Amino acid sequence: MKTLSVALATFNGERTIALCLDSVKDLADKIVIVDGTSSDKTVNIAKKYKAKITITDNPKNFHINKQKAIDKCTSDWILQLDADETVSKELKQEIKSILNKKTEEFNGYWIPRKNWFLGRFLLKGGQYPDYTLRFYKKGKGKLPQKDVHEQAEVDGKVGYLKNPLLHYPYKDFGDYLRKWNNYNDFFAGQIEKEEENKNLFQEMGDFFNFLIFRPIWWFLLTFLRHKGFYDLWPGFVFSLFSALRFPVSYIKYLIL
Repeated sequence: MKTLSVALATFNGERTIALCLDSVKDLADKIVIVDGTSSDKTVNIAKKYKAKITITDNPKNFHINKQKAIDKCTSDWILQLDADETVSKELKQEIKSILNKKTEEFNGYWIPRKNWFLGRFLLKGGQYPDYTLRFYKKGKGKLPQKDVHEQAEVDGKVGYLKNPLLHYPYKDFGDYLRKWNNYNDFFAGQIEKEEENKNLFQEMGDFFNFLIFRPIWWFLLTFLRHKGFYDLWPGFVFSLFSALRFPVSYIKYLIL
């Protein structure tokens, strides 16, 4: 059986880190954590699982610390997780079956993910299966570290797993708003870089695009085209705030 390292970047994740590590403790040969100097009990909880922990700074683009954790893994395969994710029992068995194979044609696998929001898993609105590329052979996968929503890049052939990661990203709606605002700060910085070399007409086009056209298009796409209305009130709220990130981030860029 091939070996597996689980890689995590953490910061103040005491609410979910134990659930995450419980779900992989009998799957991982090694747990590697890069912590961004948490002020809560995240590190103390992780030590109970005999994780190899490195403490460093906490950059806005947390994929930087994810890649640091990936680089420190030494097993045959790497499963990169967030502290608010758990591996379902079905996914665990699917991963074990791959580790048990004598030969493997794929260098990595996309994993479907279920996202918990306002009391339910979102199954429409483009939120499921929400494939994420997290499972790959050592040395074959890396993160570009340019965007907080980017996927890993895998050298070679990539397959798809059937069973999901379970994602519990928010303690409550206030926690969602705090994280949403942090993403908007990062997005505003990206807009600033993109606007540097644009002329007046392009800037005017972006003004109307970010403030009017993109939020309307995104809400209609996720709530109607991708049937977010099937998820009832949580689906409406998610589609609405996903759309509002465009004008909010653009306004933040204007007042930087």
